[in-house]
Amino acid sequence: MNFEKARFNMIEQQIRPWDVLDTSVLDLLAVVKREDFVPAALRDKAFTDVELPLGQGRHALPPRVEARWMQELQVKRHEKVLEIGTGTGYLAALLGYKVQQVFTVERDAALAAQARESLRRAGVLNVTVVEGDGAKGLPGEAPFDVILLSGSVHQVPQVLLDQLKVGGRLGAIVGDEPAMVASITYRTGEREYKRENLFETVVERLPGFEAGSQFTF
Repeated sequence: MNFEKARFNMIEQQIRPWDVLDTSVLDLLAVVKREDFVPAALRDKAFTDVELPLGQGRHALPPRVEARWMQELQVKRHEKVLEIGTGTGYLAALLGYKVQQVFTVERDAALAAQARESLRRAGVLNVTVVEGDGAKGLPGEAPFDVILLSGSVHQVPQVLLDQLKVGGRLGAIVGDEPAMVASITYRTGEREYKRENLFETVVERLPGFEAGSQFTF
């Protein structure tokens, strides 16, 4: 398979039509090799517009959603980021290229180990994979400039919002099928938050974020 051609087609046919026009994001997608982060048996399908199966009922986010998050969050070089739901580690790698430090929490031990190895092989050294319960965040490393939930949640838990810096932002896809919306919540003060809805989509629920088990601000 011609991976470079497939990567080009993914960017031009999936990513751009989904309003991802930030050239720094598009250039990054051309550099970070998505096929090196998916299960070996699925390398030929790494660029398809689907949630690729990762085992144990888990799936990777579609490329267009990953790219849209990279554009909307507008991460900066000096920032520290927390990702909840490592999955393949690909989105953590994209973030790692753009920011100072990334912590990514994965509940599944096998996925965490695979992501850690993929990141090592890719030479992404500023991403730390932590095996644990993402619903609790990572309070020992807080506060964060950016928190990203790489999956959907019924509600955004207050415990994660509390781990944002004032001026920080949290990206999450919130709701229940068939109505979910990607949003960014900005922490504007010690107890003040502002939410901006971005786009509608439907993605897999993050483990540990089942309906009714979380609290919003």
